[in-house]
Amino acid sequence: MSDTERLFTTYHPALVRYLTRRLGDRDWAEDIAQETFVRALRQEQIVNERSWLFAVASNLVRDEARKDHRRREHLALLAAEARDAHVEGPDVALERALEAGDARRALDSLAERDRQALLLREEGLDYPEISEILGIAVGSVGTTLSRARRRLAETYEAQVAARTQRGHNAAS
Repeated sequence: MSDTERLFTTYHPALVRYLTRRLGDRDWAEDIAQETFVRALRQEQIVNERSWLFAVASNLVRDEARKDHRRREHLALLAAEARDAHVEGPDVALERALEAGDARRALDSLAERDRQALLLREEGLDYPEISEILGIAVGSVGTTLSRARRRLAETYEAQVAARTQRGHNAAS
C-alpha cells in the first residue's frame, strides 16, 4: 500500500464525518475532503498527518462557507423535512425539523473558534491536535471547549423556549 493509499484509508472516513457535521451536507463534505487529499499529495512531507488534514479541511471550509453556507443549509433542511414527513407523519417530522433547525442555529451562533473546537473534539481529535489546528495554546483548549458547550446549550435552550412561547402565543 502506498503512502497516499494509507493516508486516504486511515483518515478519509473521519475527515468526511467531521466535515459533514461541520457543513450539514455530505456531498459538500466529500468535495472538501477530496480537495484536502489533493493538497496532501502536493506536500513533500507532513509532520502530523491528522492535524494537517483537519487544519487544511477547516481552512477550505472557511473559504467555501462564505459563498455557499446559507444556500446549502436551506436546501438540506427542506430535503430533510420532506423525507421525514413521509416516514414519521407531519407532526413528528415538523417537530424534528424545528429541533434540528434550533440546534443548527445554536451551533452557527457560536464564535468560529468555539464551533470548530466542538466539532474537532466530537471527531475525536485530542487537545494538542485541536490546539495546532486552531492556533491556540494546548492549555486553552479545555477552556474553549467548556465555554463552547455552555454557550451551545444556553443558546439551544433559549431558542427552544422562544419557539415554544411563540407557539403558545399563536394558539391563544
